[in-house]
Amino acid sequence: MATGADVRDILELGGPEGDAASGTISKKDIINPDKKKSKKSSETLTFKRPEGMHREVYALLYSDKKDAPPLLPSDTGQGYRTVKAKLGSKKVRPWKWMPFTNPARKDGAMFFHWRRAAEEGKDYPFARFNKTVQVPVYSEQEYQLYLHDDAWTKAETDHLFDLSRRFDLRFVVIHDRYDHQQFKKRSVEDLKERYYHICAKLANVRAVPGTDLKIPVFDAGHERRRKEQLERLYNRTPEQVAEEEYLLQELRKIEARKKEREKRSQDLQKLITAADTTAEQRRTERKAPKKKLPQKKEAEKPAVPETAGIKFPDFKSAGVTLRSQRMKLPSSVGQKKIKALEQMLLELGVELSPTPTEELVHMFNELRSDLVLLYELKQACANCEYELQMLRHRHEALARAGVLGGPTTPASGSAPAPAEPAVSEPGLGSDLSKDTIIDVVGAPLTPNSRKRRESASSSSSVKKAKKP
Repeated sequence: MATGADVRDILELGGPEGDAASGTISKKDIINPDKKKSKKSSETLTFKRPEGMHREVYALLYSDKKDAPPLLPSDTGQGYRTVKAKLGSKKVRPWKWMPFTNPARKDGAMFFHWRRAAEEGKDYPFARFNKTVQVPVYSEQEYQLYLHDDAWTKAETDHLFDLSRRFDLRFVVIHDRYDHQQFKKRSVEDLKERYYHICAKLANVRAVPGTDLKIPVFDAGHERRRKEQLERLYNRTPEQVAEEEYLLQELRKIEARKKEREKRSQDLQKLITAADTTAEQRRTERKAPKKKLPQKKEAEKPAVPETAGIKFPDFKSAGVTLRSQRMKLPSSVGQKKIKALEQMLLELGVELSPTPTEELVHMFNELRSDLVLLYELKQACANCEYELQMLRHRHEALARAGVLGGPTTPASGSAPAPAEPAVSEPGLGSDLSKDTIIDVVGAPLTPNSRKRRESASSSSSVKKAKKP
């Protein structure tokens, strides 16, 4: 007869505690036998994440089955390992040591290699890579009618075409293997010219009327000039290379100075146009009646360049603002201009921060815009005067050295240039520096010349502004 232990074994209810330990079976054990198991499994499979460990790192430590990570590296059958070859149940195809011939060879040489038995008797598979050039063949009659040339004999032409077939139009090799003892010595260009001339003649003669021909053309003269130039380039001395690099650098400098002068002339033209436009606008405002002044402003608003004067920000759509903000200089005005503007205002006796009424704000902004425009015009004028003086000195120096013909005549109305000693320097006429000869269109730029020019122009403009 089955005991309680046997029943517990069958129902998998074993355990040392509770009713199981006493050997009695309760009603709950029979109705719900897996409850205790699930509780035990849930209790044993829950792991707590250690403190300080991120959730992502903790998730990497366990698999989907929530197995505990190994304490030591283990070698399993899965992962990045070399998989053993899976041999199928098919029979192995037999290989055979068999002879073969290469169709690319004309000597009928016999070779041996391993090959599958099913491919016995087939052509050599690598023979399809043997590409040959189709060299035209001419007859005796065609040569006498179309290809005859006094500078070439028929035997020499036949020799050239035979070498062309043997070496696949590699004309450097053909020139090396050419029989220069029996025939006249020819260059590579001569051989190419003769070959392509015959090909073009034969193509024209044998062409069907009405077909579009692609006739090869070879310019021997151009090829000779190209090789001659290449040889000259290769045979240059280090002094010639250095001189060429120097000339290229000077050319870049001249082009850069030319672009800079063009840009300065455009900026100067914009300033002059802006000054003329501002003066015309002021005259129109004075003549117009005061009542129609707002309509006139809106209707006839001149197109003033953005670089002229100061462009103050517009606060019409900015909501509630202080009127004093309209007198604030924009960030586009540099510190140099701001200092010069303050100096001009102090010289004129104008406050730097007047009471911001509507009329004062408008007039103060216009005054500062005109002062900045005046400052830019004076600076541009000083730069032009400086460049004109430098060019005049260079012109006189070149004329004195004999580079330019004719006496030097200074421009009318300009200050005479300072007298220089008449004693000529040794080698000035013949060994004139390259800078002086090349840079005729502009003054030589030294590292500090630009800074000196800018400082001189700014100081001269400030001094002129200080004058009453």
